[in-house]
Amino acid sequence: MAKCVWKHPPGDEVYRKGAISVFEVDGKKNKIYCQNLCLLAKLFLDHKTLYYDVEPFLFYVMTEADNTGCHLVGYFSKEKNSFLNYNVSCILTMPQYMRQGFGKMLIDFSYLLSKVEEKVGSPERPLSDLGLISYRSYWKEVLLRYMYNFQGKEISIKEISQETAVNPVDIVSTLQSLQMLKYWKGKHLVLKRQDLIDEWKAKEIKRGNSNKTIDPSSLKWTPPKGT
Repeated sequence: MAKCVWKHPPGDEVYRKGAISVFEVDGKKNKIYCQNLCLLAKLFLDHKTLYYDVEPFLFYVMTEADNTGCHLVGYFSKEKNSFLNYNVSCILTMPQYMRQGFGKMLIDFSYLLSKVEEKVGSPERPLSDLGLISYRSYWKEVLLRYMYNFQGKEISIKEISQETAVNPVDIVSTLQSLQMLKYWKGKHLVLKRQDLIDEWKAKEIKRGNSNKTIDPSSLKWTPPKGT
């Protein structure tokens, strides 16, 4: 049996901060690797159906490095040309890295790419149960952070979307779940619930300077053209 001598995924390293890296792997250029990645994901995602048709996708593979090389933390795939502006087709955090903040990092990274592309994004449906919980938690955090920093008079869903790259539909559903949306005189009003904002801020302070965050300045990436 041959021994794998690779120390990191194929493709381009587009992000590195500390021990965490993200590699962009083209499903057309590295077909076997991406197919194997999909088959690995099938072990943990019941709804996953794509295994072999990987050429239309880019794979963003997150790793954690030590003195033996880069270890797979998780990945997400993304259509090269998505007419519905999906910024994630499939997302997986490896079981040994779950509940450590890496899932949120992968989601945050997908939205960082959307910001660079100057697009709003949303994950492809259906999401797994765990995926839906992760995304709802992420959207909640993004919205409460926006509210905390907001200094204007009237909050606009369109402006939230433009700043965060989150699809307005996902913003509305999150606001509704937080009871921060009110229909009055023919239009929707966003309510700034200070109790939820204070609760979020207290958790942020308690969490401290976590290294489980994506630093936009560490991204070395430009949107692929004509892939």
